Amino acid sequence: MDRLIYTAVSGMNASLNRERVIASNMANSQTIGFRAEILQATPNTLEGPQLEVRALSGTEVSGASMKAGTVTRTGQPLDVAMQGDAMLAVQADDGAEAYTRRGDLSVTVTGLLQNGEGRPVLGENGPITLPPGAAVTIAQDGGILVTDPAAPGEPPQRVDRLKLVDPTGSRIAKDLTGLFRVTGTGAQPGGVLPDDENAQVIPGALEGSNVSPSEVLTEMISAQRLFDMRTKLVETARQLDEGSVRLMRIDS
Repeated sequence: MDRLIYTAVSGMNASLNRERVIASNMANSQTIGFRAEILQATPNTLEGPQLEVRALSGTEVSGASMKAGTVTRTGQPLDVAMQGDAMLAVQADDGAEAYTRRGDLSVTVTGLLQNGEGRPVLGENGPITLPPGAAVTIAQDGGILVTDPAAPGEPPQRVDRLKLVDPTGSRIAKDLTGLFRVTGTGAQPGGVLPDDENAQVIPGALEGSNVSPSEVLTEMISAQRLFDMRTKLVETARQLDEGSVRLMRIDS
């Protein structure tokens, strides 16, 4: 009976991992620029004369859905929604370059441009710093334009450009903080994505999460029912085992 028990318990663990991913996606259904995580399940067959009939289940987050979210007009001059596959380069906690679709930008009291998570936004020469008190707007090509409020008649001055990248053809993965990074091969760390000069943004708009609340709710119900089915398999294995023990006692 151990074949059925271990296989069922392995499936129960896979169901729990699936529920965790679904719960994370559901919690971020309203997060700006969020990309739904994808869980991949693979069979792990044990090798050996008596073991190869068992295929336990292994699960891991294999990536994220890059389907576009709904774009909503906000009218805020520092809000941007990336068009196509473009991603915005930001600085992670460890100082490395990372990427996101979250474009709710703001300027700190020190003039640092950051997104809604407090990540410094990168430009052509690193984190973007703007003159304090300047009126800031963002052009469709990602250019940062500033105007001196004391001289409203002066034309806006271009001081930098958002670093917009195209991940097409590169291997990227989401880290534990929700940022995307370039994945390395073997022991080599990942690099950075090149600047995409043709990338465009939609000023005054934000892209929402690509998670559909109704879909993740249905997935959660399905995952819970599958977990219950696998739990019943363990109970069935216990009953069969007890029945076998009773038969052996009768024979003896």
